[in-house]
Amino acid sequence: MGASDFAVRRARGRAWKVAALALMMAGAVQAATPDRDAIQAQVAQRHDASVKALQDWIALPSIAAEDLNAKQGAEYMAKLAREAGFQHVEIVETGGKPGVYATLDAGAPTTVGLYYMYDVKQFDPAEWSSPPLEARIVDKPGLGKAIVGRGAANQKGPEMAFLAALHAIRDAKQAMPVNLVLVAEGEEEIGSPNIGKLVLRPDIQAALKKSIGVFMPMGLQDADGAVTVNLGAKGVVELELVADGKAWGRGPSKDVHSSLKAMVDSPAWRLVKALDTLVSEDGNTVAIDGFPKPAPLTADERAMIAKSTAARSEARAKQVLGVPHWIDDLPWQQANERLVSQPTINIEGLVGGYTGVGGKTVLPHRAVAKIDMRLVPPITRDGAVAALKAHLAKHGYGDIAVNVSGGYDSTSTSADSRLVQAQLAVLRRDGLDPLLWPRLAGSYPGFVFTQPPLSLPAAHFGLGHGGGAHAPDEFFLIESSNPKVRGFDGSVMSFVDYLYELGRPSAETTAGQ
Repeated sequence: MGASDFAVRRARGRAWKVAALALMMAGAVQAATPDRDAIQAQVAQRHDASVKALQDWIALPSIAAEDLNAKQGAEYMAKLAREAGFQHVEIVETGGKPGVYATLDAGAPTTVGLYYMYDVKQFDPAEWSSPPLEARIVDKPGLGKAIVGRGAANQKGPEMAFLAALHAIRDAKQAMPVNLVLVAEGEEEIGSPNIGKLVLRPDIQAALKKSIGVFMPMGLQDADGAVTVNLGAKGVVELELVADGKAWGRGPSKDVHSSLKAMVDSPAWRLVKALDTLVSEDGNTVAIDGFPKPAPLTADERAMIAKSTAARSEARAKQVLGVPHWIDDLPWQQANERLVSQPTINIEGLVGGYTGVGGKTVLPHRAVAKIDMRLVPPITRDGAVAALKAHLAKHGYGDIAVNVSGGYDSTSTSADSRLVQAQLAVLRRDGLDPLLWPRLAGSYPGFVFTQPPLSLPAAHFGLGHGGGAHAPDEFFLIESSNPKVRGFDGSVMSFVDYLYELGRPSAETTAGQ
């Protein structure tokens, strides 16, 4: 081949490459500029069907703590994914509750990861104003009409709204702007003990590695319509501390008459005394020997908190929570700084002996404290558990069993990430002024995405409003009486807009072509 022939072929090759790139970019631009009115019409047309689908999902509770409906929950999650257009849907065994892995290949330049949970918290129907599995539509004074049911806000309502967005895009015959990789677990409410076996399976990990980040659908608006974009979440450890007469070598090996307390040691009191060593005198500060110190808030984090608290109502927060005072009667901003920056040890429940109607004069042989610890950087799950065990042994309570059921590290994502910047763009375009928040006080297993080997951004997104997570009368707003707060259809459209924003051509996308 002569030099001139080589030059001609090289020029042709460049021309084909430029043409192919132009065609790909044209497709990306088309996908990023949909017929929004057509999609919105489909959202409205599907409203009743979408709400009914949410009610049906709520009617099937998968409760990991009670070993209830894990198989059925995974199968139902897989069914919902298939119906929403995911081409590959697979139930994944984890050694615990099964997970679901699904992919939607739209032939798009950008891939986005999705994290779902299909499990919910336990509930006591006697504490609810309507049956927690009926998902009734009720009037919420000052808010509008809402679905009340276990899982309505955490997390089935927002997750169903996202699936409804996929239905609407497809039914409106619009191009899906991004490829999707979905991982859904059934153990989030017990600390995600097997999340790594799902997410880090080699083929699933490889699929997620292609994404620009992972997000979880959520209703982020408060009752006044304000939106907070969270840049992370606290870690958590869930465990039981068990004081047992047999393990202790003192006290009874079975429940005995309470009159014998005059000469028999009490495992219940032993547990109480051990618990008292874990915290300060007021119970508000971790006092475990050797417990890792939290990193101080940065100037940027303090500024985020200051701006957010100035825009939110302290009085409404106290009213919603039913609390008259913050710890130490701290001012609103300082209370929120503490919320973001401090680890906690919380007693979820104390169980021992007789707890039924009336009295029963027994000396229990066994007592259990259900504990959760919330963690902030740089405190790790393993570091917190190790410090707790060493502390108990040092103080003479080495016989008290520490049974860890689940937990994980905290997570952080940069505000400059494409995942977060797309959220801010969508919200501002919608006339909202989003507030940045350093980290949720609650927890989710975002660490599995943000830490190696994936090292991806991870966040929550979605408009809409809900409340009562983990509590009676949990709800998700369906029809809003406040124009600043989105109802269900508004939540659906927020996901539509977010997907198309993520699918917009960017310097990051074109650089990889």
